[in-house]
Amino acid sequence: MTTPPLCPILGVHIAAVDMKTALNYIRENLSALRGKYICISNVHTTVMSYEEESYRKVQNGAALALPDGKPLSVVCRKRGFAGADRVTGPDLMQEIFKCSREYGYRHYFYGSTPETLKLLEEKLGETYGLDIAGLESPPFRALTPEEDEAAVERINASGADFVWIGLGAPKQERWMATHEGRVQGLMIGVGAGFDYFAGNIKRAPMWMQKLSLEWFYRLLQDPKRLFKRYLITNTKFLWLIARGK
Repeated sequence: MTTPPLCPILGVHIAAVDMKTALNYIRENLSALRGKYICISNVHTTVMSYEEESYRKVQNGAALALPDGKPLSVVCRKRGFAGADRVTGPDLMQEIFKCSREYGYRHYFYGSTPETLKLLEEKLGETYGLDIAGLESPPFRALTPEEDEAAVERINASGADFVWIGLGAPKQERWMATHEGRVQGLMIGVGAGFDYFAGNIKRAPMWMQKLSLEWFYRLLQDPKRLFKRYLITNTKFLWLIARGK
């Protein structure tokens, strides 16, 4: 299993790939990737990793840290990785969903709320005829060791090939790292991906995505939660990159 080229950005080893390369890598190496995890990395998680060593180790412990944010793929290209392009969580989910019936993939969804999971199950069944092995909304508190072990047993008993984790960053990445080798499917942390496919959140129009304005569209949808993140984190990122970090 040859690892895709890596571009270090603020200490995080970002996979300098595009969607086609990432998808082919996952499909061709799925057996070897079982028990491992993939991070969908953006400016926010990369700056957090720069500032916090333990989280940086989690990001760098992933089988892949994919460049979800457009700025990451742009930096990759400027540093000599011409094939790098944005690989968003929702786009990766969609591409894997589209080929799931052909390859017989089974899916488990861990995170979000029962209401969102119900909508997710309905819409994925209608659109993709997806083989959903299980959906689970964990409580919004730390699980006891017994509860955690029971959750792992449920996931593994489902026979899922892909275990989608929707706990939000940085919680979902830490969860995946803690469960590496215990969960038998390939774990992928997708943040708000559950909400997109459930219909709770709308994606930006394609023209905004192509102009790297999807962050602005999301900001308009949830300004109270995202304003501080985008203002502070994006400014820090630009400053650090300008300094050659």
